[in-house]
Amino acid sequence: MTKTLDVIVIGAGQAGLALGHHLGRRSADFLLLDAGPEIGSSWRSRWDSLRLFSPAQYDSLPGLPFPAPADTHPTKDDVADYLATYAEHFQLPVRLNSPVQRVHREDDGTFAVRTPDEVLRARQVVVATGPFQTPWTPALSDRFDPALPQLHSADYRNAGQLPAGGRVLVVGAANSGLQIADELAHSCSVTVAVGSRPAELPQRIAGRDLFFWLTKSGFFTVPADSRIARRLRARGDLVIGTRSSRLRRRGVGFRPRLTGATGRTAHFADGSSAEIDAVVWATGFRSDYSWLHVPGVAVDGQARHTAGVTDVPGLYFIGLPWQSSRGSALLGFVGADAAVLSTRIAADAGLPTPDSLATETACCP
Repeated sequence: MTKTLDVIVIGAGQAGLALGHHLGRRSADFLLLDAGPEIGSSWRSRWDSLRLFSPAQYDSLPGLPFPAPADTHPTKDDVADYLATYAEHFQLPVRLNSPVQRVHREDDGTFAVRTPDEVLRARQVVVATGPFQTPWTPALSDRFDPALPQLHSADYRNAGQLPAGGRVLVVGAANSGLQIADELAHSCSVTVAVGSRPAELPQRIAGRDLFFWLTKSGFFTVPADSRIARRLRARGDLVIGTRSSRLRRRGVGFRPRLTGATGRTAHFADGSSAEIDAVVWATGFRSDYSWLHVPGVAVDGQARHTAGVTDVPGLYFIGLPWQSSRGSALLGFVGADAAVLSTRIAADAGLPTPDSLATETACCP
């Protein structure tokens, strides 16, 4: 490709597709690049029993309702199918198997985007790679016996990957860690190492799904730069639906932070220890912007932006946690950021605005 595109969007997950929908309505000349072999592959690769916390009526991208009954909780494969349908429905220009290896800015202000097969050029670039890029495991994992089975939650699929009836240590007590511990408790002896303890909320309150109350209260639209947002971010993520009290009743043990390892022995912050047969690291992810060769945009692995807009003309982000609000990284809420950002991109690129173009947000009651 020798022509210069209006926009290249890096990542064809929920954020990239939502933005692509709006760019298409503005007749932009754009392309979405994705490293995966199919749309939704990152969802399909997660553990088998994964379901969304949010009911189907809160899971729509702009312009196409999620095809599931209200108050049901879609599976990971339901989400992957929906994303693939979304791209097809709006005929979005997605190029798969195209991991981006390098992005840099040319002397004329355009961007060069290198994939294994070609170098593409665009006046504007949007990074839509999301918050779950590189699984992170602490260095002390190397202190365990090399023969001890260890999995990150990104690689966990089901209990069959671990020794049946074995003593499994789950490190991390956020949503992934507690959900996996709950599943493993059917066939293993499970201990959860708790570094920080996020607030836990039930899936339903007073006969309504939790997302009804959170949406009603404006929780997902709290501006990222507000005092309330700063307090919420300091408290960490909410654990929804999986209660540690229930896990204790099922025989799951809880220990404080994992501080060391020797062979097959785990050591904890209170000085106690436990013999284990396997470890699941539910320790989260880290961003990887090593391919982004634009000075000042990614510092210490963190994107520098204001509501997705960087200090570099033509370079944007979308789909990051707290990008503009609490809902910025969530399937059913990222559409609001996509609408705003597409307007900014169109203005910067001088794209025409059709008279019929109405502001769309995510399809949330």
